[in-house]
Amino acid sequence: MKKLLIVGDANPDLVLRGDVVPRFGQAEQLLDAADLVLGGSAAIMACGAARLGIPTRLIAAIGDDLYGRFVADTLAERGVTADLMVVDAGTGLSVVLSAGGGDRAILTLTGAISAVRGSDVNFGDAAHLHVSSYFLQPDLAADLPEVFAKARAAGLTTSLDTNWDPAGRWSGVREVLAYTDVFLPNAAELAAVTGTDDLAAGALDLVGAGTMVVLKDGANGARAWWPGGSGASAGIAVDVIDTTGAGDSFNAGFLSGFLAGDSMPRCLARAVSAGSLSTRAAGGIAAQAHPHEVDALIG
Repeated sequence: MKKLLIVGDANPDLVLRGDVVPRFGQAEQLLDAADLVLGGSAAIMACGAARLGIPTRLIAAIGDDLYGRFVADTLAERGVTADLMVVDAGTGLSVVLSAGGGDRAILTLTGAISAVRGSDVNFGDAAHLHVSSYFLQPDLAADLPEVFAKARAAGLTTSLDTNWDPAGRWSGVREVLAYTDVFLPNAAELAAVTGTDDLAAGALDLVGAGTMVVLKDGANGARAWWPGGSGASAGIAVDVIDTTGAGDSFNAGFLSGFLAGDSMPRCLARAVSAGSLSTRAAGGIAAQAHPHEVDALIG
């Protein structure tokens, strides 16, 4: 199996479920559940990829604190080779308000997450480079066109999941996509990056510039556009507990097929299966799919 390098965010998630819409005025609300779990788009994806059998290395930044040790221990338990830079800033933290029905709000303290820079990215023996949470890492984002260009020159394929832009500006992404083989947005992110609500037209515009677009479409499954073709994979019905990190597990499932040289329909089916199965428990990694579970769903 080809080796995967992921660069991005690693932090704990505090996932709160139940009556999570805050009511100020010192109102006290009772929750159904609260779970402290590994978070960060890159870290969740790395765990999903490792569980699917991909040799995976993660580059991220943490602080020298309780949260940082939690991140490092959890990654080691899940078989991820972690190059964790320890910086003065405290480890980042996200509070996830999971309201049920697949909807959630995320409150994030970036902390050490933003410390990663392009100069920290060493390819080693990786065959593919993926970057997550572009907008939480402004220094890395500024360097990313050069990093991806160097990766391509070194023979690596590349992929990007920007995640949401808290500032709402969505700047710089097109410059990175010029060197990106696979772009992995959801519908809102694709519309924001391309400037159109016509998702197919926006995707085809990116494909014309050389980037494959793989769209995470929630319960509907996935859609994809690539040079010379397009396709879709239907959603899979599961008993959803929490959708946190489902998109990151989707990414891991897609790349497990992509790196193995599978057809696009099979890559999409693997992505949808891995993303759907990850929603069976609270947090991003507790219910991530094993290879036999994905194989059983896609046949």
